[in-house]
Amino acid sequence: MSTFSAPKGTYDLLPPSSATYLAIREALAGPLRRAGYGYIETPVFEDTKLFSRGVGESTDIVTKEMFSLTKRGSEDLALRPEGTASVLRAALQANLHKLGNLPVKLWYSGSFYRYERPQKGRYRQFSQVGAEAVGAEDPALDAELIILADDGFRSLGLSRYTLLLNSLGDKQCRPVYRAALVEFLAGLDLDEDTRRRAEINPLRILDDKRESVQAQLTDAPMLRDYLCEECKAYDEQVRGLLTAAGVAFTDDPKLVRGLDYYTRTTFEFVHNGLGAQSAIGGGGRYDGLSEMLGGPALPSVGWGLGVDRTFLAMEAEGIVLDLPSATAVYAVALGEEAKNVLFAKTVELRRAGVATDLAFGVKSIKNAMKSADRSGARFALIAGDRDLAAGVVQLKDMTTGEQVPVELDALVSTLKEKQL
Repeated sequence: MSTFSAPKGTYDLLPPSSATYLAIREALAGPLRRAGYGYIETPVFEDTKLFSRGVGESTDIVTKEMFSLTKRGSEDLALRPEGTASVLRAALQANLHKLGNLPVKLWYSGSFYRYERPQKGRYRQFSQVGAEAVGAEDPALDAELIILADDGFRSLGLSRYTLLLNSLGDKQCRPVYRAALVEFLAGLDLDEDTRRRAEINPLRILDDKRESVQAQLTDAPMLRDYLCEECKAYDEQVRGLLTAAGVAFTDDPKLVRGLDYYTRTTFEFVHNGLGAQSAIGGGGRYDGLSEMLGGPALPSVGWGLGVDRTFLAMEAEGIVLDLPSATAVYAVALGEEAKNVLFAKTVELRRAGVATDLAFGVKSIKNAMKSADRSGARFALIAGDRDLAAGVVQLKDMTTGEQVPVELDALVSTLKEKQL
């Protein structure tokens, strides 16, 4: 055993669970690729101001959870706590919005970092698949992204989740609501830190998870009652498109999520089998973020879906994916000469596209066949001196136990015919 262990709040992703994680990423990304979203990858660290300016000075992410890097120069850098700000920064830096084809539709997959109190479903390094549509204000785009997320979850067999939906208004109607909320919050019994956050962004108080705070928000004014006619119409169109597509949702007038850049459509997918950390993904529209980052007006919408929490949600529902074995053929050599021949055939099969492994360092046929069983291979190749003298190898079906000789020269074509 090593004297070192994974840092607190992190974990090692190991086989066989890692195969399920890869399948989850593929399932969540699949609908995006089919909808014309292109892959983007950004650095895992950025200028700290990118997040403080975009995510929001009042958010827990910025004030408590960012990992700042030790300086070796004048740069103030932090590990990325979320994906949207980085993706939009990259799109602006590369002038993707000037190529004449808006919206720019991008998806990403990677790790993100927050200094949180570790618990099941809440880690200091976590994995997400995300999507951003940059440069278009269209309720159909909001609906598209929500539907694509729903399609991804359903393709994994998930069913015990709920889509929460809200509208946060825009720069026209939100100031009116903000004033009403500030007046309401002034009469509550809030601690000094909460009042400070309320002064920066009072909507963040609605997202406070403490029961002592939530109990006082029962009669808080709801933003939905203050939406302007344009925002109401926009919201109704999003909901109508979701309903027409068969995507159910639940109104949540207090849903603001943990980031300051959201406007209008805001949503979250929550699962009833995860306890306190119930969110498996979410997002919304962020029409003013580009300008906050020094770019032009580029209305945009996006989401991030948690790979870790999706895995836990699948466990809660008892879902086990039927994943193909990583090995289709397992070669077992009886003797050094046979091992050299089967090693060459293993290389040839791999180059022909057949997933093949070889029994390395195994001293007995019994142990080698146990390894073949554990590999999950459909077939075992077995060869000894007499087989080689006859120019054949033995091909054993690991399901039926049937074993037949196959000529060495015909081995690749024979296995390819079996659609391996």
